[in-house]
Formats: sequence, structure tokens, C-alpha cells
Amino acid sequence: MPIIEPISIEELDHGVLDSAQFFKGPLGMVPNSLRTMAHRPAIAQAFTALNRAVMTCEGRVTPQQKRLIGFVASLAQGCRYCQAHTALGALRLGASEERLKALWSYQDSDLFSPAEKAAFNFAMAAASVPNAVSVDIADDLRRHWADGEIVEILAVISLFGFLNRWNDSMGTTLESSGVHLGETLLASFGWQVDKHGGP
Repeated sequence: MPIIEPISIEELDHGVLDSAQFFKGPLGMVPNSLRTMAHRPAIAQAFTALNRAVMTCEGRVTPQQKRLIGFVASLAQGCRYCQAHTALGALRLGASEERLKALWSYQDSDLFSPAEKAAFNFAMAAASVPNAVSVDIADDLRRHWADGEIVEILAVISLFGFLNRWNDSMGTTLESSGVHLGETLLASFGWQVDKHGGP
């Protein structure tokens, strides 16, 4: 049960509602996390603007890869809400269920390129507490990605650092589409809705 309830769609500030349409592409909905932030509209709008900037792709990091990176970062943090959302976003952006399932052991999978694995290793290390980014992890990342692309990758990891803390601390209720995806696709790997279940 969440600490506070999200604001209903009908009661959202018009500016928040307009900017929140961005989330309907990758998620098909306005997420409860944003609707909770909307208790302070300026925070919800600033977060949406940051999300839009972070998810804009200016190099070779694709929208799908950004959601997979967010998934790995959320695995490191243990946020079930964000694991379900990033998986949902990745699927909606063309990821196969096979690739999603392989993320749990991506280092041993042929479904990911060496560049993707370098980004995932970086995400796992950067999202860990304490931070575990080593010289070797950073060197491998630089072998595969240009400076601007590394900025995009770390921006995704950092964005989900905020979201992981927000949703796990708030106990944000996971929407039905995320619960369904988690239970049908992620549960066999230990995923549970946990604190993100409904009342």
C-alpha cells in the first residue's frame, strides 16, 4: 500500500496531464509514480522533462536499449515497480520476450552484443550501493560507446536511481499491465509485486 495515493487522471493539473502524454508511448498509460509526484505539479513536470531528455536518442543507444539498461539498473536496486515498467517499455519498443528473459544472465547470452553487455555491466555497477564502477568496467564501456552515448547511458541509470528510490520508498502501486507482465514474464526469475500491490 502506498504512503500516499496517486492523484486521479481527472484531477491532474492540466500542465502535468499535457506533459504526461509522453509516457503513453512507452508505457501505454500515465504511471502512478508520476501521478504521485503530481501532488506537487512542478516536480511532476520537471521529472517528465528530464525523462523526455534522458530517453531522447542522439547516438547509437536505442530506445529499447535504454529500457533494458533501466531494467538492469532496477535489478541492482531491487525495485519491482521499475523492473516491470522497464520490461513493459522494452517490449512495447520491440524487445522480444526471449531477450527480456535473458537479461537475468545477460553475460552468458548470445542475444546481446558486446556493447550492450558493457552497458549492462556499467548499469549494474553504477546502480549498486556502494558504487561498483571499476577501471575495467569503465574501460570496457569506452571501448564500445562514444562520450555522448556514455552520457546517455549514465543518464538512464541515474534516472532510474531516482525512480527506484521514489517507487520503493513510496510503495507505489503497480498498474495492472505491469502486474500482469511481472507475473507472466518475470515471476519465474523471482519477481514478485511485493510492496507495489494494491490495497
